[in-house]
Amino acid sequence: MTAALATLTRQDARAAATVTVAQLCRVADVSRNSLYRYHASILKALREHQRHGPWAAHKRAHKSAERRRLENLGLHEAIAKLVALIDHYYAAYRETAALLERRDRELAGLRSRLAVTPALLTASGSVAARGVIALHNKKGPSA
Repeated sequence: MTAALATLTRQDARAAATVTVAQLCRVADVSRNSLYRYHASILKALREHQRHGPWAAHKRAHKSAERRRLENLGLHEAIAKLVALIDHYYAAYRETAALLERRDRELAGLRSRLAVTPALLTASGSVAARGVIALHNKKGPSA
């Protein structure tokens, strides 16, 4: 049984095929029931070979590639959401900038219509002594 396993594992390395229980039993001319019942150590060695054999690395690489592919899909979805969020915030910025520009124009128009002249303040006990500046509004062109 040990010789059959050694033969198959050597062939497995050359042919890059996975050794199975059925192959081992055919080469050793033993029934599968006998293998499972009386040759647990050989079965354990076969399972170890299958776990670390030539296809095991391929399976691990395939699983790793599948995980990376799923992660990439998730990242693409996240990027799409971020792009939509950026578009939303940029539109909000443009709207706010336009609103502020309009308000600045309105305030400039109001200031231009408001005729203010500085008032002369005296230093003795006046409003200027307390740190307040007073402005005098003109009432139309006749004032």
